[in-house]
Amino acid sequence: MIKVQPIEIEGNTFIAVSVELPKTNLLTVSNDKGYIMCGALDIGLLNEKLKDRQIIAGRAVGVKTIDQLLNAPLESVTLEAIEMGITTGMVGKDALLRMV
Repeated sequence: MIKVQPIEIEGNTFIAVSVELPKTNLLTVSNDKGYIMCGALDIGLLNEKLKDRQIIAGRAVGVKTIDQLLNAPLESVTLEAIEMGITTGMVGKDALLRMV
């Protein structure tokens, strides 16, 4: 099942998407500038092979729900995210607010 829903953080709207797959879930919360995602996100790929796309993104591991993703510390972030002040260890929803 795929679930898409708007969520609001401090008056800012983001889109949450969860995809239920066998034995795992794919989770992402995004706006028009960037996104945070579950452990399926490959930050190394974004920073190296797709560097020219300048993707703003962060990855949290061990999360199973959108709520957990919003409240988990980011395990890794892209170089572009760092330029926006997003750092590893930052909670997901705080990182999203830096993307506003």
